[in-house]
Amino acid sequence: MVRRLTATMMGLGMLGAPLSSAGAEGVLAPGATVEEAADGFKFTEGPTCDGEGNLFFTDQPNDRILKWSADGELSTFLQPAGRTNGMYFAVDGRLIACADEKNELWAITPDGQHTVLGKEYDGRALNGPNDVWVDADGGMYFTDPFYKRPWWKHDEAPQDGQHVYYLAPGADSLMRVTDDLTQPNGIIGTADGKTLYVADIGAEKTWRYDIQDDGRLAGKTLFCEHGSDGMTLDDEGNLYLTGKGVLVFDPTGKQVEHIEVDEPWTANVSFCGKDRQTLFITASKGLYSVRTRTKAGTLSK
Repeated sequence: MVRRLTATMMGLGMLGAPLSSAGAEGVLAPGATVEEAADGFKFTEGPTCDGEGNLFFTDQPNDRILKWSADGELSTFLQPAGRTNGMYFAVDGRLIACADEKNELWAITPDGQHTVLGKEYDGRALNGPNDVWVDADGGMYFTDPFYKRPWWKHDEAPQDGQHVYYLAPGADSLMRVTDDLTQPNGIIGTADGKTLYVADIGAEKTWRYDIQDDGRLAGKTLFCEHGSDGMTLDDEGNLYLTGKGVLVFDPTGKQVEHIEVDEPWTANVSFCGKDRQTLFITASKGLYSVRTRTKAGTLSK
């Protein structure tokens, strides 16, 4: 079943999930509740917003990328879709996708054609690109953990660890930018391109890095003692982590809100809609939304 919500209903209905706030002023709009926008999926992931306020997300087990329009209509954008997981819109309109069917990083054009941007490091296949962030210049950071997929024929990780990689604008080879993480998963950067957040879900920690001019990372700092599947930022610098509902942390790493979602797992989050003031949550078999006081604080997500 798919339930469509009008723009007015999104985040403002009476049957939303309970919300709990740990701060005097939370990030949600007054009276907002979590609403189920659509359901009937196997496992949703990868939400990202295009320039017109349309949300794209994946239903990975069904090998498809879906589009939830700014007017609240659901359609299939691409199927098959390379078993895409995390995604992010580049400023040039290409949809950058972690296509882990063959452990590749894709760029998808608006008509659904794809180009492989990266598939190996140091002569070996990637483990399985999971989540990606694209900066204003087109540089791409993505996490490469190892989660054994039923569509793979191999059982061992191709790489010597689970790392974060960077693809510079116009480059055809990857740069490894971390080598000491347990299982990096969620990733997001600030709009000014100066700071990168990486969630090490295996170590239950989220780290903050300074981005150098050449794309390398420095100044690794513990941001909070929580891991995350996917994540995003708002325009006040609050970081949104997923897993059990959505945990929101202010720029100092203090938790300021817990948005509860009636699903066993929340995979990822993205601000979208025409005003970028609706938080969309991909959670197990459903897509959820809630209106917020804050707005998107990243280039796309």
